[in-house]
Parts: sequence; C-alpha cells; structure tokens
Amino acid sequence: MSKNMIQHQHGYSLLELFKNYGTEQQCIDALFKWKWAGGYICSKCGSKSYCSLKSRKIYQCNHCHHQTSVTANTIFEHTKLPLTVWFLSVHLITQAKTGISALALKREVGVSYNTAWKIKQKIMQVMKEREDWRKLSGNVQIDDAYYGGERHGGKRGRGSENKIPFIAAVSTNEEGHPIYMNFHVVEGFRLTEVSRWAKKHLSSDSLVSSDGLACFTAVEDAECEHSSTVTGGGYESVTKEQFIWVNTMIGNVKNSISGTYHAVRGKHLPRYFAEFCYRFNRRFSLEDMLPRFMFVALKTPPMPQRLLIMAEAYG
Repeated sequence: MSKNMIQHQHGYSLLELFKNYGTEQQCIDALFKWKWAGGYICSKCGSKSYCSLKSRKIYQCNHCHHQTSVTANTIFEHTKLPLTVWFLSVHLITQAKTGISALALKREVGVSYNTAWKIKQKIMQVMKEREDWRKLSGNVQIDDAYYGGERHGGKRGRGSENKIPFIAAVSTNEEGHPIYMNFHVVEGFRLTEVSRWAKKHLSSDSLVSSDGLACFTAVEDAECEHSSTVTGGGYESVTKEQFIWVNTMIGNVKNSISGTYHAVRGKHLPRYFAEFCYRFNRRFSLEDMLPRFMFVALKTPPMPQRLLIMAEAYG
C-alpha cells in the first residue's frame, strides 16, 4: 500500500527538540541568530558593535549604550518563564494536528493553568498575525459557516445569538488537491463584509467557487472571477465536488475544536481558527515549524494580558 508522503514525513521529535534547544543557553543562541540573522544591529543607532552583560543576559551597544535582549519588543517580552518552556510549548502546539488545550499544555510543561492559557493565546496570536497576511490564489472554494449551537430559549437558525459567522476558504492546485486554507470570523454575511474579506485575503487572479448565497458576488470587488452553484439543502449539498474540500475542512476544524477544547469564547475564536490554518498551511515541512514560527514571533509585538482578553478582532 502506497503511503501519503505528507502524513508519513519525518517530522520533528521531542528528542531532537531537547538535543537542539534543551538548555537555556541554546535557546538564547537560537533566538539571537533568528533575531539578528546578519549580526547584531542596534535598534537605536544602527551600530554593529556590542558587548554582552552576562549577569542580566542583555546586550549593550558600544556606541550609544542602548540595552536590549533577545526577547525585547517580541511576543516573549517581560516573560518570567525559562525559554526552554516557551520552546517546548511552541513545539507541542505547532506539531499537534488537532490542537492541544491549555489544560493539557499545563500538564506537559509544568506551569499553572493561567500561565498555560497565556502561553497558548500568545502563540496563537503569532499564528493569527502571520495568517492575516496570507492571500489565497488559483482555484478557491469558499463557504459560509457558523460556529456554536443554538442557545436554550434563544433564537433558532442563523439568527441565534450563540452562533458566530465565519468564512471558510480553501485553495486547490490544478489536480484539485488542497494547498492552503483560510478561516476568518466576520460580522455577518453581507456584501460589505464579504467585499472587505475578499480584498484582504484573495489574490486578484483567483477563480472563486461558492454556493448561491447572494453576498458572495462581492468577491468580484477584489477582481476575482466568481462562479456560484445553488446547492440546496440536506446532505447532498455538502458533497458536491466543487465544494468538497472546503466542507471537509469545516468539518475537521469543528470536530477538532469540540474534541480538544472544553469551551472556546467567541472573542478568542479567530485565534483558534488561525491555529488550525497555520498548521495546515505548513504541513509540508514539519521539521521547519519551530524555526519558522520563532522567526515570526520575534517580529510580533508584545501582547500583554489586557490585549489578550480584549474583544474579538475580525480578520
């Protein structure tokens, strides 16, 4: 029996992680290399001359005496955790196909639940900020969907206040295989919302396939070619070939979220969607997941708790 080479690729094991990043100094050296790939450059004066203050693990510019560290102005700023805990957490979250809850992360890395929750939210924020820049191109399947069930005693159907609308999109290659996915929470299925989403997340040369929902015609505002198919209702509506992958991804993500997490608040849902998109879009090279993540994390601004718990940011 032939094997799927993507599913059976080598990956990156815990043993390899501990070998490469098992000590605090190894983690510091790695972050230094990723932050200053061409060598240290002072952010204040541009000088390349510096010295290390070993007592506080910071670097000081020899010209203007500005002090900094490998975590300054990054998602890791002001952390009191060992960098080895961060590296292990990033590894577990980026390699877990169906996700890992804050409670499970707490047990794996040996921190409190509140700390594990903050770690996970910050890591997912990095994923979200990276995925927010992605534009799908080529053949793109899109669909409207909702997360959450009906609240007891509340409205039913699309009007339920417990349902969160989102747009799901999957780009495929010429053979019809899925390449990238994009899930974004929207304020509703209106022409203005779909137009805003399309301009940000679709390339102008895309061929977009959707069902007959009227608002999807707004993808043409992003100079995309659009074709719609009235699918009707029932099981057969989700088995049509032109929507097979987007419907598959919607089902997979919903099942993974409900099977992994006890509860997901609506204001944090964009981060959870980004987590699944980030992993899926980089599934072709699991060995590179950690360094690629760290490279982006070092360019992601600090995320204090007050920002972590703010209202949702629509993509």
